[in-house]
Amino acid sequence: QVQLVESGGGLVQAGGSLRLSCAFSESDRSLSTYAMGWFRQAPGKEREFVAAISWKGSSTKFSDAVKGRFAVFRDNDKNTVYLQMNSLKPEDAAVYYCAADSLRHGTSQYEYTYWGRGTQVTVSS
Repeated sequence: QVQLVESGGGLVQAGGSLRLSCAFSESDRSLSTYAMGWFRQAPGKEREFVAAISWKGSSTKFSDAVKGRFAVFRDNDKNTVYLQMNSLKPEDAAVYYCAADSLRHGTSQYEYTYWGRGTQVTVSS
């Protein structure tokens, strides 16, 4: 059973930075066999794609809303995936979720099998 635990959220001023972490654990398989994604959900809105990274980190994808400001990377040896968020805007405020899938680093939430519980990001203007 895959377990994902996000951390690193908090309150930050607009223009600031945060780094989110997603700790992975699974008894039979390593993180390197999973593609990972980051999604977010703001109050009253649907969950939306933020970023995704392939098994070994050679390929990444970003939503247009965060492209150029966010980066995603992974350390398979540490079983952790990161979302580096720079130049944060008030509209980036949301609960951020990491997700895992054994097939591909897609952009749809329906492509992901396992989910963390999320970490709150608040951006003050």
